[in-house]
Amino acid sequence: MEGIVLALFICLLLALISKYLSVPAIPFYILAGVLLGKAGLGLVSSDEISRFFSDMGLIFLLFFMGLGLKPERIAANRTAVLTSGIIDLNVNMAIGFVGAYLLGFTVIESLIVASAFYISSTAMAITSLIENRKLMLREAETVIWLMVFEDLVLIIFLALISAGNQNLIIFVAKILGVLAVLYALAHYGKEFLISILDRDDELPIIFTFAAVLTTASISMYLGIPETMMVIALGVAFATTDPDAFEQHARPFKDVFLVVFFVFFGVTIDFSGGVNWYVITVICLLAIMSKLISGVLTGIVIHGSALSGLEIWGNTIGRGEFSIAIAVLYASSGLVSPLVGTTIAAMVIVTSIIGSFTAKYSTSLRRGILGLGRKKSPPHRVHSSR
Repeated sequence: MEGIVLALFICLLLALISKYLSVPAIPFYILAGVLLGKAGLGLVSSDEISRFFSDMGLIFLLFFMGLGLKPERIAANRTAVLTSGIIDLNVNMAIGFVGAYLLGFTVIESLIVASAFYISSTAMAITSLIENRKLMLREAETVIWLMVFEDLVLIIFLALISAGNQNLIIFVAKILGVLAVLYALAHYGKEFLISILDRDDELPIIFTFAAVLTTASISMYLGIPETMMVIALGVAFATTDPDAFEQHARPFKDVFLVVFFVFFGVTIDFSGGVNWYVITVICLLAIMSKLISGVLTGIVIHGSALSGLEIWGNTIGRGEFSIAIAVLYASSGLVSPLVGTTIAAMVIVTSIIGSFTAKYSTSLRRGILGLGRKKSPPHRVHSSR
């Protein structure tokens, strides 16, 4: 328990610093865990309590993701979602997998690295658009739909992780059954749910917390991945009053997620050796692949490579979902410690660089546009005598 208190105190200081510098706090939380854990000073170690809080952070993160997935909006904008999403998926998964495999990872490990390599940080992307006052840009909507598509792909990744050796037909049937129950409860109990959320006492907070944990517990009892079911719960609750659920769940998500990032850093072990060459190449590829997919998306969607630079600047940062993939696959015993270390380094590097590219991407576009104009030969007017 003392380790969690120490970690949270340090993270409070780091959060204040990151807010002052206008950079994402996630890389600082991971670095704090590395410094405090077995790879650093050894002051904090992972135990049952920290693992429980970390699990809560992941669960509430995925619940939030479900609240943001609104099927009717996705269906209404399916062309933009599919076009931008497929470009982003194909480019980044291909580069991530080939790069990891050529660097010596196994096929399974390469798939895991590619998955983490592909998923941008939704929190960083949306926050950067808001803080940098870019929501009115035409590229902002494309960035948002890219994040939505990536969230949908993440659900498939989670299903593949969780299926394991289960009978696929039974596994899918159980998931569909629980999804139907959750949707029915949200649909037919909508008025009841809204009446609870409208209260000004502690009941809405207790109800939100209990609903998420109860869903996770029932899922484990049924042999269904709790990660997928809390996403489904979020999607179901999004049909009622998602803003109210976000408001009541946010304190749990924010606190537990800090513990999740810190103790991911705590568990990183450098005793098995760190290949800095591999880490450097993966980080460089992660930046370049988003540049390629961003420019291609800008050309296809907006008819402009400069629009692609804006998309690139806001999607470089990998974060919460990349770490989630690393944690879930690591728990399955399919990967070597180098995979987790590589993904952690990629998240730290890309999130820091991404904070600056998101802030100055518009200036970069203007600079390139101005440079192009200077290089263009002046038009001469020929006068006739």
